[in-house]
Amino acid sequence: MFDILITVCALAGAPCAERLLPSGLPEVVCSAEAKARASDWAKAHDLNVQTSDCVQQMDLSDRIDALEVQQIAAGVFVHQGAYGVPDSENGGDLANLGFIVGDEAVAVIDAGTTRAVAEQLYVAIRAQTDLPIHYLILSHMHPDHSLGAELFHEAGAEVLGHPNLGQALANRAESYERALARLIGPEGFLGTRLIGPDRQVEQTKLDLGGRSLLVEAHPFAHTETDVTVLDQKTGIWFMGDLVFAEHTPALDGTILGWQQLIAKLSKRDVKGIVPGHGPVPLPWPEGAAPMRAYLAAITEETRRAIADGLPMSTAVRKIGESQREHWKLFDEFNTRNATTAYQELEWE
Repeated sequence: MFDILITVCALAGAPCAERLLPSGLPEVVCSAEAKARASDWAKAHDLNVQTSDCVQQMDLSDRIDALEVQQIAAGVFVHQGAYGVPDSENGGDLANLGFIVGDEAVAVIDAGTTRAVAEQLYVAIRAQTDLPIHYLILSHMHPDHSLGAELFHEAGAEVLGHPNLGQALANRAESYERALARLIGPEGFLGTRLIGPDRQVEQTKLDLGGRSLLVEAHPFAHTETDVTVLDQKTGIWFMGDLVFAEHTPALDGTILGWQQLIAKLSKRDVKGIVPGHGPVPLPWPEGAAPMRAYLAAITEETRRAIADGLPMSTAVRKIGESQREHWKLFDEFNTRNATTAYQELEWE
């Protein structure tokens, strides 16, 4: 099968970049339709087409660098994102992304920050299998996990997420796209467009042929849109950002709800987990112990600051300092976590 590679430029003439259209066409059909498909796609994304070319899927890695993935269990592959904040150097390749290969189909878990990252993940998938990609599950709304979704939707995947995901993404679409385009740069962000889920689920099982995935939505915790994906064949559990390892957790929900949920989920018996950020795989529940200690410390220190009458502007500079040496990107995330925790706990 063949996909289409196109060179597109902004309407103003620059920047330009090569983008992938995951078409899955026979060579004759691709050759006949590539130009029209490229034109339609570019028009929908406010871009101009410079060139279009059909490339056999097995040869895509000659044109696009595949994301590095590791097989952590039979048919379960994970790419570990870098530790950092989005910029032109890392291109937004920050989150752990994965895919699971069944006998008949593939499911992808999270899509990365940009279309370019999603394309690199797609190439990594095609290096392992030519099976159709039936599902993309978005673990939550944050852009490092969700903004590349359109690429997999075009590849034929049904996009699934939490019952709150569609509205949450709609509310943040403009700010996410504007901020990430600025941070990553116009060339790296070219062609990226946020889309919502096709289906929002509380709980469902997905059949990939010979293996079943359990997708579960969870109550308000890290965010209001968290879902997990359990591969019931291998016992590998994709946790999204409900679990962070080494990378400082990012609180965009309720610190009490997050702790309550993790305490409840810790009773589950699984083979191992994939956190949203950090090394993979991790044992369960031991793999979440450092994060639980961090959240407990933030809660305790926030309550103490409130009891001592410290205003939020003063307290957030102190809360969490006991945890600094244990976490990467501490300065980038801890103050925001402390602010969110203070706003929640001052009304206890």
